[in-house]
Amino acid sequence: MRFPTLLFSLSLAILSLFASTELKGDWTFVRNGTTGITASQVILVSPTLILMLDRVLGDPLQINGHQAWAELWNLETNTGFAVNAITNTFCASGAFISNGTMVSVGGQAVEFPPNVTVPPDADGRMGIRIFEPCDDPSGLSCTLFEDPATLHLAVYRWYPSSLRIFDGSLMIIGGTHEQTPFYNTDPENTFEFFPAKDDSRTRFSPFLARTVPTNLFPRAFALPDGKIFMVAYNQSIVYDIEAQTETILPSLPNGIHATNPKDGTATLLPLFPPEYIPEILVCGGSNTSDSTPSEKLSSQDPASDQCTRIMLTPEGIAKGWVAEKMPEGRMMPEMVLMPNGQVLIINGAGTGYAAYDSVNDTIGNSNADHPVLNMYQNFTPVLYNPDAPLGSRFSKEGLPTTDIARLYHSGLTLTPSGNIFIAGSNPNPGVIENATFNTFIIASEFQVEFLNPPFMSLDRPSLSEIPGQVEFNQKFAFSINIPEILNTNDIKVALMDMGYSSHAFHSSSRLVFMNAELSEDEKSLTVTTPPNNRVYPPGPAYIFVTVDDVTSTGTRVMVGNGAAPPVKDQGISVSRQV
Repeated sequence: MRFPTLLFSLSLAILSLFASTELKGDWTFVRNGTTGITASQVILVSPTLILMLDRVLGDPLQINGHQAWAELWNLETNTGFAVNAITNTFCASGAFISNGTMVSVGGQAVEFPPNVTVPPDADGRMGIRIFEPCDDPSGLSCTLFEDPATLHLAVYRWYPSSLRIFDGSLMIIGGTHEQTPFYNTDPENTFEFFPAKDDSRTRFSPFLARTVPTNLFPRAFALPDGKIFMVAYNQSIVYDIEAQTETILPSLPNGIHATNPKDGTATLLPLFPPEYIPEILVCGGSNTSDSTPSEKLSSQDPASDQCTRIMLTPEGIAKGWVAEKMPEGRMMPEMVLMPNGQVLIINGAGTGYAAYDSVNDTIGNSNADHPVLNMYQNFTPVLYNPDAPLGSRFSKEGLPTTDIARLYHSGLTLTPSGNIFIAGSNPNPGVIENATFNTFIIASEFQVEFLNPPFMSLDRPSLSEIPGQVEFNQKFAFSINIPEILNTNDIKVALMDMGYSSHAFHSSSRLVFMNAELSEDEKSLTVTTPPNNRVYPPGPAYIFVTVDDVTSTGTRVMVGNGAAPPVKDQGISVSRQV
């Protein structure tokens, strides 16, 4: 009677294979909607709304009888509508502050190019724009506030970076004063803050002065001791805001430049309790010399495939940057922290540089060529697993391809659904006809894509009864419904800031894992928030729970007391790392 036994075993094997396949799911690109402006800057401003910003150079979206350069995208309807802006937001930066307000800073001077309808815009280089918390899920009652006469930066800043720090305020870093064709030839080598500190004076930065002329959009991260890590050109430092001192760290290996116009990208890797040891990952860019004039550079110069990683402890700093290689070189990539702790690397070009009309052999107007390709001549993201052994951290297995090039002036963000919103790309001097790297008649990429992780097609954990506000070093419980097929021995709870996407970098992007305890009946999860406002700068966040590598949707919470900055230290202190 072996036949029935074999048949039963075979049936179990088939069922097991089916369950495994069903559980695995697939990565997919989905196109859904078109924007009315180029999404050169992207930030999630509410659970249902994404704010996109661009420039005053021909985008088709209209408002009040003139071109719009700000747009709200509704994730529930996958449609967008214009928001009024006063100053030119081109190449600005931004982040949330501790009371949940989004602040956009810097921008471009007014331009009047020929044959382009120019609305009554104002100089954006000292611009400060306020998007207050808005609970309207449609976004129709939400506004972007500006008053340039009374609310502005201390100095001109085009191509700055910005970062929420431990007291909930915004640190604004570097930039340039005037339009520059390629290198930063008129730098603003200072920091300032919003709300203002130091009697509204700027702070000079020797680091920024040393990294000219390749230091636009410096990559900066708030460390869990309250200090700031920065990388620009091929140099890096730790800056102590309170002591106003800079500690020089090892340079990036092999002469790689990581900031605009030789854009690599960088991220602070996920932080784990109880030590919250910070590690920085920097990928892509170029090793060409800054002494080479841009007109002698080529769109065919290979982008760097180097990724380097440093642990910011005394031992890690002494060891220096550890180098590894991506599957291909990338100029202008972006890195997105995923709720399971992995890093998605996406977008960019295989050769050339950021900006446009600067090198000796532009592709149309683009300084870059060969949007990152695979063997099928399509554009493919890659996953980086920080916990895997050196040499085996990158994977393209199962990742899909798209035929839309995402080059200069692209933007993207993780959404509360757990997928990635991708839009933009316009390596041209405005929206013009018949240029290379465009899909529509006009040379700007208005198609929206979503990259859906495998869990989007599966039965997922669901969360409820999460409080709207949590304090630091607080235990709280919420309800969770976990599908029976998932292994409850593998649970990760992520507290995330999605960041502000601009020019191949996500300012303020952050993931802090929280200790979690599942109840015996597996219906409730008790978590412990970060110990203080330095491990997680106070402000908005999203909680995601990943069970057996299947991630829930994210729930927005306010972390800290919700007061306007500057706020006092909250929670309990932990030892400093650097």
